[in-house]
Amino acid sequence: MTLPGTDPRTAPTARPAADPAPVPAGVPAPATATAPTAGPEAGPEALIAERRRRIDALDARLIDLVRERMNVSAEVQAARVGSGGRRVHLAREMEILRAYGDALGRPGTALAMTLLELCRGKV
Repeated sequence: MTLPGTDPRTAPTARPAADPAPVPAGVPAPATATAPTAGPEAGPEALIAERRRRIDALDARLIDLVRERMNVSAEVQAARVGSGGRRVHLAREMEILRAYGDALGRPGTALAMTLLELCRGKV
């Protein structure tokens, strides 16, 4: 199951070279094609330091994506309220919870709950 709103027919076609293709739910993520700068022959400390830098870079990208999601969600909420609807659409939230749960299991559902909480905005 793909995440709601991520229909490949409407998704942007250009991807940065460093971004891997999306991985379908239930399929293990492939190993990256980029060569690590610190391999096992460089010693465990160098490998750990390099991988931590990579994790830090991934975390920064995730934070940027969450902020972008918050902004888009605020636009949707404003449009919904402006047209007389409710700020929160519970059926839509359930779709998101199911999608994350299907893709990542119970921790995915918890992650989705956190994202939804962040994206609901202030009352």
